[in-house]
Amino acid sequence: MTAPLPDAAPANWVDRHAPAGLRPWLKLGRFDRPTGVWLLMLPGWQGVALAGLATGRGPDLALLAKIFVGAALMRAAGCAYNDIVDSDIDAKVSRTAGRPIPSGQISLRQAWGFIVACCLVSFGLLLTMPPLAIGLGVASLALVAAYPFMKRITWWPQAWLGLTFNWGALLGYAAAAGELSLAAGLLYAAGIFWTLGYDTIYAVQDLEDDALAGVKSSARRLGSGVGRGVLVFYLVSLALAAAALLQGGASTLALPLFALYAVHLILQARRVRPDAPAQALFLFKANAWAGLILFAAVVAGGFPL
Repeated sequence: MTAPLPDAAPANWVDRHAPAGLRPWLKLGRFDRPTGVWLLMLPGWQGVALAGLATGRGPDLALLAKIFVGAALMRAAGCAYNDIVDSDIDAKVSRTAGRPIPSGQISLRQAWGFIVACCLVSFGLLLTMPPLAIGLGVASLALVAAYPFMKRITWWPQAWLGLTFNWGALLGYAAAAGELSLAAGLLYAAGIFWTLGYDTIYAVQDLEDDALAGVKSSARRLGSGVGRGVLVFYLVSLALAAAALLQGGASTLALPLFALYAVHLILQARRVRPDAPAQALFLFKANAWAGLILFAAVVAGGFPL
């Protein structure tokens, strides 16, 4: 029987309900921690909604469902790949030592098989989309492949995660509209700084262990100024997201929800502290709601006054 991992909810559905034999596999794909699925999926949903502003149609529900499934599978594959690359580091970090690979529950060969299976199903979904979206989906693999190595060579691996996790904004827009636009580019840039903020908060949990293991992160680089740094990242993200809405032709009905989104992010930045790892995890998870609020703001912007 496997114990809940430190950054998973103690009462998560995997530990409570999944068959014992499946638990290591579900934990390898982080299905016991669904926040990451939302954070990967929501930029894609936002891109679809933004394309709906340009075309005059609301979000395609079937496309949203495909993006949800694809995001869940590709996040699982990405997590497994990250664990393969980081197996030596994870064994030295208390929060990650119990993961399936460093704890010996799943072998490296089995993990590679898991990755291939997730990618094949995701690719099948991708093939139902327009050619530009297919090309963008394939291109994203280069970002995914490089990410685990960033913490070894730069203090800002969170920025690379932003490039990777928000690629769905471009893919979702292209899947819905068949093309890209300046608005889609602005939304993507906004997402990069959003991720830079929330993943800096996430990295606060590992400040001591990362220092011992020699792992770099934006939280370590910012030190006592982590809250101010996150605030700057979020303010830049908000400015870019507002520009995307304006460029995309959103109506003023988007304003109340966008204001709520802005307040959500600013309050996060004000509450983050380098000496409060539990608070950091709570704030990080709250970004699933933040991203959903921005999605709702984009959808609302498609309704005329």
